[in-house]
Amino acid sequence: MKQFIYGVILYVFLMMPPVIELTESIMSIHMHMQMPFLAIAGLLMYPQFKKWFPTFFHKWNENGIPGMLLFFIIVIYWLFPRTMDEALMNTSVEIFKFISWPFLVGIPLRDSWSKLTDRGKTISLSLISGLYFLMGFIYIFIDEQLCNNYLLVEQIALGWGFLIIAISLTVYVLQATFIDYSQYE
Repeated sequence: MKQFIYGVILYVFLMMPPVIELTESIMSIHMHMQMPFLAIAGLLMYPQFKKWFPTFFHKWNENGIPGMLLFFIIVIYWLFPRTMDEALMNTSVEIFKFISWPFLVGIPLRDSWSKLTDRGKTISLSLISGLYFLMGFIYIFIDEQLCNNYLLVEQIALGWGFLIIAISLTVYVLQATFIDYSQYE
């Protein structure tokens, strides 16, 4: 129950107007801080939702693949520059952001991750890394302003953030693939 309360507190904190204004004022913070923290709020709320709806998660996401598919669909949707612009200009898209990240990204991710095999986890991390490499190159090397509400320099900074995360995930996947941890126990 503590995790659920922490998740709700984080969720309510992120929905406060001054926090929204601050986190959405800088493109990198909007994409790399606000949205992941909304997903973390969902991760923290998951155990209580699993208690409330025990058969739903077992029936709907038995092997973890449907939850990861939902995770990827929502994350890819929010990677589009146009979507970030819409979230700043359209209240209904902003509301969808605050619903989709905790409840359609965070909760399915936590439910699915423990159900995935090691190969499924590696594939998922590799897909995220590939998406982030692609978005990093798009945001850095396209000389046009992709988001109307942000400056070109913020777009480039966001792209470098994507590349750093992608490189880190790639190093982690390679390390997990080629190092046998049982030798060190």
